Amino acid sequence: MDKVNVTINGIQVNVPKDYTVLMAAREAGIDIPTLCYLKDINEIAACRVCVVEADIKGVPMRNLPASCVLQVQDGMNIRTNTPKVRNAVRMNVELILANHNRECLTCLRNGTCELQKLCDELGIDNIEFEGAKREAKIDNLSHSIIRDTSKCILCGRCVTTCRDVQGIGILDFTKRGFNTEVAPAFDYSMKDVPCVYCGQCIQACPVAALRERSYIDDVWDVIDDPEKYVVVQTAPGVRASLGEEFGYPVGTDVTGKMVAALRRLGFDKVFDTNFSADLTILEEGTELLSRVTNGGKLPMITSCSPGWVRFCEINYPDFLDNLSTCKSPQQMFGAIVKSYYAEKAGVDPKKMVCVSVMPCTSKKTEANRPEMEVDGIRDVDFSLTTRELGDMIKQARISFRNLPDEQPDSILGEYTGAGAIFGATGGVMEAALRTVADILTGKDLEDVEYQGVRGIEGVKEASVVLPIGGKDTEIKVAVAHGTANAAKVLDAVKAGEKNYHFIEVMACPGGCVHGGGQSHVSAKARLEVNPKTKRANALYELDRSLPQRKSHKNPEIKRLYDEFLKEPNGHLSHKLLHTHYAKLDTYKVEQQEEFEELLKNLKQ
Repeated sequence: MDKVNVTINGIQVNVPKDYTVLMAAREAGIDIPTLCYLKDINEIAACRVCVVEADIKGVPMRNLPASCVLQVQDGMNIRTNTPKVRNAVRMNVELILANHNRECLTCLRNGTCELQKLCDELGIDNIEFEGAKREAKIDNLSHSIIRDTSKCILCGRCVTTCRDVQGIGILDFTKRGFNTEVAPAFDYSMKDVPCVYCGQCIQACPVAALRERSYIDDVWDVIDDPEKYVVVQTAPGVRASLGEEFGYPVGTDVTGKMVAALRRLGFDKVFDTNFSADLTILEEGTELLSRVTNGGKLPMITSCSPGWVRFCEINYPDFLDNLSTCKSPQQMFGAIVKSYYAEKAGVDPKKMVCVSVMPCTSKKTEANRPEMEVDGIRDVDFSLTTRELGDMIKQARISFRNLPDEQPDSILGEYTGAGAIFGATGGVMEAALRTVADILTGKDLEDVEYQGVRGIEGVKEASVVLPIGGKDTEIKVAVAHGTANAAKVLDAVKAGEKNYHFIEVMACPGGCVHGGGQSHVSAKARLEVNPKTKRANALYELDRSLPQRKSHKNPEIKRLYDEFLKEPNGHLSHKLLHTHYAKLDTYKVEQQEEFEELLKNLKQ
């Protein structure tokens, strides 16, 4: 690659010619402040916090260019710490603060706010600009996401993430001038537009303009109620992120301390969603084999990710019959704990409360779907994010780092490596292949790592030859993460360009490990570490450390079928563990014509 020579603060640097000044400065070990910048996603120079002074071969550049969009040129001389730059950066941040809700001590992002951190670094302790503020609006109508315009700094990171990364585009800049704000079209609630509640907008937001709907107080209430029997389940991805809430490096596996903390919070039983991930594989794998051998609807598509399911219901209803009828592991666990476990423990399921801790904001909406119940008993009562669990541990004054490592409770706490990798993109597919391959070959295969479905490439394809109906058959599979990539795969299938037997889709880029409810990683930190790969690697390491790495080898799963369910995809399984989906084409909006125009614009 061609390179150029530039000088930054007197330091000569030789960098690729397609670098921006910001990238070149990072390579030289020089920190230029940013706010609206989000690498490879939002590089629009909106905040003007990364400005520099520059000249090219002695000719000064006009004004102060933004380093995040300024491409390097040979002979360029850049200064990042002159009085002119410092004064401009400070003034730009103060102007942002002038229209910002500065109730920092009571803000959810206190301590993780990128604007707050920047003010601290710049030594801003007074705001000279006081005047009118935009009208503050709080949209808290959905089960998953709350939008607060008083905190928004118009950086656009949520807009580009929703539009360009996820391919949905429900957020955009609305109105003009001083009154500009980020909102859905026609200022509708996020409940009334085609939002899938993946929460990637929350991950992108540097402040607290977007946050999850919290159920912490509800969970404290049931824990403190002596009439309630409260159980908790934790998803695979949570253990790879929770430690970040307490200063651990990104991707540290804190399973043991997480279990210990949950017990000290007062839950009656601490279980693991990895168990029901194993259960999902037995149900989903059996369903796949049935479809392949009996001429069922193919390709079969996973249904573990509620954000993806909602995306399909809204945008690709013609693929609903392709979705696996299996509930997600979160919902399967709730159904089993309030039936099988309640019976064994002698607990009235009507007095039982099931709390889940998920890396996902869409799980909150999934738990509230009307069909997610059996005989009038809800599968899951409250779904918390990883961040909410971190907040509860802090509220309880638990010294997380000093906790011993403990194990989940038995019966619904044992899991295999296959269940653990559910949290990474490709993990569901790999777990399913491990079990399906054993069943079809009649062997206990030793090679269980399917590298072809691993990694963070947007769409991955692989194939495996398995004996079906007495002859070797090539099973073609695909893995997509992020709804924009899911759309690419479905469009290719619809056009006849691709032919698969099985497709795994996760709504979030990187899978659940980068879900909307995971710990915040700042834009600056993401330049040094990729949370998707770090957290996924933690789950793969956990997989390799476990004695059993195939879901059908889980002894507690075997016992569940022997004593209760009898067989995968059987009558009781279908009652408890399977569900149905329907096209979502009606939204509670005041003017249907306006909404139809919105959908038309979003699809363009």
